[in-house]
Amino acid sequence: MHQCEVRHKKRTADEQKKLVTRLKRIEGQVRGIQKMVEDDLYCPDILVQVSAVTSALNSFNKELLACHIRDCVATDIRQGKDESIDELVTVLQKLMK
Repeated sequence: MHQCEVRHKKRTADEQKKLVTRLKRIEGQVRGIQKMVEDDLYCPDILVQVSAVTSALNSFNKELLACHIRDCVATDIRQGKDESIDELVTVLQKLMK
């Protein structure tokens, strides 16, 4: 059984640390936006920060997707499990909305 069986993936400690660090940074940015709203700050300033969070989430998605393709999808294709390709296509369609 490889790391992606049963819709779970065992990540290395380094992979997990990098992803969690990114998410914590994004969480802090969102809290900052919330405070800006509570403090009635200027809308364009808030919008710029929202754009930064969107960019950070997109970067997180790119990193996670690359890991998924390199590990889970590549392993499944080597094992003849073509359904992973269909799943990947579906995920990409959702990400590109």
